[in-house]
Amino acid sequence: MLRQASKGFRWRGGEIARIEGLSDAVFAFAVTLLVVSLEVPKTFNELAGSLRGFFPFAVCFTLLMQVWYEQYTFFRRYNLQDTGTIVLNAILLFVVLFYVYPLKFLFSYLINVWTHAGTTVHLPGGAVENVIEAEQLPHLMAIFSGGYLAVACVFILLFYRALRRREELQLNELEVFETRASIGGAMMNGAVAAVSLGIAFAGNGGLAGVIYPILIATGFTIYYSIMGRRKRALESRLTAESAA
Repeated sequence: MLRQASKGFRWRGGEIARIEGLSDAVFAFAVTLLVVSLEVPKTFNELAGSLRGFFPFAVCFTLLMQVWYEQYTFFRRYNLQDTGTIVLNAILLFVVLFYVYPLKFLFSYLINVWTHAGTTVHLPGGAVENVIEAEQLPHLMAIFSGGYLAVACVFILLFYRALRRREELQLNELEVFETRASIGGAMMNGAVAAVSLGIAFAGNGGLAGVIYPILIATGFTIYYSIMGRRKRALESRLTAESAA
């Protein structure tokens, strides 16, 4: 049975399907991998060290939850269970699992830099080594941007599949607009990642990271402002037509 969801988009998903159950399990496992330590600290120094990992964990957790919510919304709205959708969802889950440790490493390093917590690590043999060398930072950002781009491309293809099957799914005009807007949002994320990836390949790891908040904040503010006006105009037209 169709249910009315927020923003006027009907939810076609009923009971939780196996593909969604597997996805939830994978996301839960990914979050588990982000945990600083599965052991209870034996000393206060160990506890303090664990607490220093709170902010990197919070950032990574937030990013994972954004991906999970986008995937959750997709299946609630469209309830696609075909082979192509399953394959794309499997690719998404693979990327999520593969990038857990690079994600945690990147934000642990960045927050340590911003908080002046130190960027060296004590190895088991007693040697002290830098967490990352300057010439390695572009490679790290290339890894991050590659994963970001992969996730964006998967969502582009998922929403595009839903748009192609709009007649089968009985999407109304407003739902078609929302689907197109979702494709545009995913394409913007992919474009930002592609720009960052290009900068990283050019050897500037710092700029490859700084470009994310600049382009995302600016780009999405403009994009959703335009989409919001178009949606309101469409809703007004549909309301007028239904009242006529």
